[in-house]
Amino acid sequence: MKFRTVILAAGKGTRMGSDKPKVLLTIGGKPILQHLIESIKASGIDGVPVVVVNPDSGTGVCEAFGEACNYAIQEEPLGTGHAVMCAKDAVGESDAVVVLYGDHPFVSQAALRRLVEIHSATSPAVTMMTTTVPSFDGWYSAFLHWGRILRDVNGHIFGIREYKDAMDSEREICEVNPAMFCFDAKWLWENISQVRNQNAKKEYYLTDLIELAVTQGHDIMGSEILPEESIGVNTPEEFALAENIYRGRQV
Repeated sequence: MKFRTVILAAGKGTRMGSDKPKVLLTIGGKPILQHLIESIKASGIDGVPVVVVNPDSGTGVCEAFGEACNYAIQEEPLGTGHAVMCAKDAVGESDAVVVLYGDHPFVSQAALRRLVEIHSATSPAVTMMTTTVPSFDGWYSAFLHWGRILRDVNGHIFGIREYKDAMDSEREICEVNPAMFCFDAKWLWENISQVRNQNAKKEYYLTDLIELAVTQGHDIMGSEILPEESIGVNTPEEFALAENIYRGRQV
């Protein structure tokens, strides 16, 4: 099975207060995006991932990584679903498409291999990473506002409930959505145009594909990733947390 990897790196990162593209900020002396690219290549799933950039950050990212990646440009910030659509031509022919985020430095090669192994063994429309925290206390508070994974009585995933829409009982669910997926390529390209932007930001969200797949009667498979591997860097507080995680790993 041929896998291609799309890394979403078109976010402007304005909350970080830096002129530099967020994915080029360094953790442990290495750009955030480089950590992820090295894991992808070490996993063996894709030698030349596709990185989606915006027109402003694209030059810096391309200069930093050169021929190590293919590139696609998201001209307007219209959401994660739109960003993946922008990558279609660069992805080309494949059996499955793994979608990751350029601001997640700690995704391990083992987690990536596990994701594609589960997908290869079961051939669902979607295999998604999930992470389970013991609580939302201490540093786990970083996960409090993540979407909750909904499972039926048989343990099958049937949806994601965003925190703002969740009932109190759903907010107690400790399995959360890091929003990293592996899609059947044929299903993805046939269905991504059905994602609508009926939300406050008028953006096209990749997570809406989960509900669409369930509505169509497809199975959604889950692949566990450790909480510390699923941390993204969107704010100075999350950057500090990532630095602490990195230092802890070195110890």
